Amino acid sequence: MPSYELIRLINTVLTFYYMEGLTQKEIAQRLGLSTPKVSRLLQQAREQGYVHISIRTPFQTLFELEARLKAVFGLSDAVVIPAVGDNSISLLNAIGVAAANLLLEHLRDGDVLAITPGSTVQAVANSIEAARQYKVEVVPLLGASQGNIESDMNYLATHMADRMGGKAYQLHAPSSVDTVEQAEALQSMGPVKEILDIARRANIALLGVGTLDAEVSRFFQFTALSAEDLKNLTEDCGGVGEIGAHAYNIEGQPCGKEYADRVIGLTLPEIKQIPFRIGVAGTATKALSIFAALRGGYLHALVTDEAAARGVLELFDQYFRKI
Repeated sequence: MPSYELIRLINTVLTFYYMEGLTQKEIAQRLGLSTPKVSRLLQQAREQGYVHISIRTPFQTLFELEARLKAVFGLSDAVVIPAVGDNSISLLNAIGVAAANLLLEHLRDGDVLAITPGSTVQAVANSIEAARQYKVEVVPLLGASQGNIESDMNYLATHMADRMGGKAYQLHAPSSVDTVEQAEALQSMGPVKEILDIARRANIALLGVGTLDAEVSRFFQFTALSAEDLKNLTEDCGGVGEIGAHAYNIEGQPCGKEYADRVIGLTLPEIKQIPFRIGVAGTATKALSIFAALRGGYLHALVTDEAAARGVLELFDQYFRKI
């Protein structure tokens, strides 16, 4: 048991160090001790449990959400941006900036980056501010779709590669077709198979997480799937989200095989083979899709907003209380 005198000395050192902001050298000079002695006293204080540090930064609640997402779902990275009001453009831009920074932190020369379509992925591309040129390749993991620019995979791949100084590949095929036979024929064609094989050897992926709500999902408005197809996916198959035009259920398991077989792109199991996968999605409407994607193990990292993060964690609490 430390003596009263030792504890008093430790208390004085702690006060100088934590409350007055003195350096260990300054404390040593003031108390007539050696600097190593002060360092040992600080270490002893921590070991004895005399020091309790409480961090309260302005966005502490967001950092706590990030920590819980990482702990619950085994993520290596989680970035939760603050609420930015009802402006969807502001939200997209904020997520885009955060995801672009995270992507560049992990990107290395020689990497092959596979991407999905979507407005959030487009926001990431628009937000990339590379300090140098990256010798990387950007490849679509899904065919292109007619419609808005965010569903044009070849545009997105080229735009993202240009922002980083890399090389882009183009996949000249639709994202989905009307029959399985058409899909098999297309994917066996040399030029299509070549690009998909490059996507299969990607070591990093940027994945948009989508819903199966026909009124909310932008991407499915431009695929070969009809509103009736979407209804079957959600009601008959239990689909709650999609990555790369492949649907999955609340457990994160692929569903709707008859629709998945019509997709021109990597399958969900193939996507899971990519070593590092960053998911990007926001708003409370995406919470269920993100939750199921995390349960399915499709993501190593997630960039989202506060509303979606809270929704995901609430679903986790509700779901696992029930089971």
